Amino acid sequence: MGLGLVVIVIIVAIGVLGIKIIPQSRAYVVERLGAYHRTMQTGLHYVFPFVERVANNVSLKEIVKDFPPQPVITKDNVTMQIDTVVYFQITDSKLYTYGVENPINAIENLTATTLRNIIGELELDETLTSRDVINTKMRSILDEATDPWGVKVNRVEVKNILPPRDIQESMEKQMRAERERREAILKAEGEKKAAILIAEGEKESVILKADAEKEAKIKQAEGEAAAILKIQEATAQGLKLLKDADMDEAVLKLKSYEAMVDVANGTATKIIVPSDLQGLVTAGEVLSESFQKKESKNDSITKKL
Repeated sequence: MGLGLVVIVIIVAIGVLGIKIIPQSRAYVVERLGAYHRTMQTGLHYVFPFVERVANNVSLKEIVKDFPPQPVITKDNVTMQIDTVVYFQITDSKLYTYGVENPINAIENLTATTLRNIIGELELDETLTSRDVINTKMRSILDEATDPWGVKVNRVEVKNILPPRDIQESMEKQMRAERERREAILKAEGEKKAAILIAEGEKESVILKADAEKEAKIKQAEGEAAAILKIQEATAQGLKLLKDADMDEAVLKLKSYEAMVDVANGTATKIIVPSDLQGLVTAGEVLSESFQKKESKNDSITKKL
């Protein structure tokens, strides 16, 4: 009775040990008598003890592996250190288990060799500016190469590119010189624009000044023309009044004499006297001489007294 109970307990324990609960995003690869038998997905399963065993517990989540920096040589013989990050996912648990020994190590080595091949076709400047090209090529090559291993490579990223120290210093000097060149160009362009604006301002100032002078001269000329017109109108009006007054010859001669007096009071050195006024001038001269002789006689008498 006691022995039978022990056997029953052992059988129950062995049966319980064969129960497997598989969580989400996991897969169990089961072997029977050393050969692949099945792949168990999420849920409740049973593995017969001593006959079947779980050969591999596989994660179906996307896996991220950051591989250490690898020494690579560019097309122009520059040695640099480049490290990569690979994003992959196991799509076939059976192939992942039996396709290659140590799949993670295999992916790391494949990544290193692929990276060396790609960088070997590029020069230093192309390597530094072609990260997207490198990532795309590596993803395509790795995805194709890992298909027999049940692995899907979703993405490859070049994390760091570390050229030698002397190359870094040379690049820094080049970048500094390029920044200084751009600064000088921007400064020259600014000075050029400022000079252009100043010249345009001076040009506009000269044009406005010339326009103002032109307008002033036009206004002045218009004013003078208006004044001359007024004078001419006044003269014409005066002549019309004289004509309307029916002035005789004596009055006209008197007016002519007054005009001659005004002319004589001027600065002219020569006076042309019309023939009809000569008589009046002669009479005037006789009267002037008589008046002067009378004044001289009176002055002499005064001195004797």
